[in-house]
Amino acid sequence: MSAGVIRNSQGVGLTRRGFIIGAPLALAACQTTAVTTGGQTVSNSAASSMYGPLPAERFPIPPVDLSVVEPQYYRQIVQVPANIPNRPGEIVVDPYNRFLYLVLADNYAQRYGVGVGRAGFGWTGRASIQRKAEWPTWTPTQAMMERDPSARPWAGGMPPGLTNPLGARALYLYRNGQDTLYRLHGTPEAYSIGRAVSSGCIRLLNHDIIHLYSITPIGTPVTVLTA
Repeated sequence: MSAGVIRNSQGVGLTRRGFIIGAPLALAACQTTAVTTGGQTVSNSAASSMYGPLPAERFPIPPVDLSVVEPQYYRQIVQVPANIPNRPGEIVVDPYNRFLYLVLADNYAQRYGVGVGRAGFGWTGRASIQRKAEWPTWTPTQAMMERDPSARPWAGGMPPGLTNPLGARALYLYRNGQDTLYRLHGTPEAYSIGRAVSSGCIRLLNHDIIHLYSITPIGTPVTVLTA
């Protein structure tokens, strides 16, 4: 075995760079995920552990109701699919298959299930993460308030908490130095993962956005695929 390669329990080699990028996964979830070429391989007991309660959070997070999440959307390491740009360190969102990939080394990626924008509200293109926030404040845009009067009371910002639409963490997408107003963010609405339900932003389970947040530095490039 070369000095630059670490092998996981399935015998799959990952370079040390790839291992470092995925270190929080390896350390915190070595018993909760498995390498797969695309199909779901996470056991029910492992998923229950991975998505269990998070009592140490500022707002304690209850366990995910896994009965409403299709197993293919559980967090796991996969081989990079042919339609995903293979650029290590980049986040790629495939809104059509409802997956977000953090590309690692050696043709592997950390994959998360996502909810995406409803038809007409989707956003695609290239951007970068230029801001990160734990338990962020949510402020609806003018367009959101025009479409949905229930958002108007929060024109000055909704305080963080379990019912805040941005969830436990948010990663803010900028392009050419300008805020795109789109986010990668958490949600307590587990049923929405794998569906087109939001007003354009990319939502992950709170547990997953916490994991992604922990391994995503400022400046990380993001691509949201077009059809």
